[in-house]
Amino acid sequence: MKIFDVAGKVAPSGEYLLGSRETGSHACYLIYGVLKPGERDRELKPGHGHEEIILAVSGDLQCSGKYSGILRQGQAVHMIGEETVSVENRGKESAVYVICGGHSGGGHAH
Repeated sequence: MKIFDVAGKVAPSGEYLLGSRETGSHACYLIYGVLKPGERDRELKPGHGHEEIILAVSGDLQCSGKYSGILRQGQAVHMIGEETVSVENRGKESAVYVICGGHSGGGHAH
């Protein structure tokens, strides 16, 4: 079994996608995201043929779009297809979220 250094590979964009390139599977993927204090307008959207669960791991995320309000540490929302949420970190520390996703019932060809 392989261990993946997810937090250590966060790109300058603030996210790291652990997916088929690393796992060899198209069944599911994981996104690890970090928002710096004051960072805003990061768009989260599963995309056609996908569903995602977004979990606030540390810090709170101010959300607007399909879900509007504060996604507090430890809370999650489920999104489908083209549903979109824009997130912002109003806190004084970095906020971390994790997105787990996969293909919807109709499937998605790769």
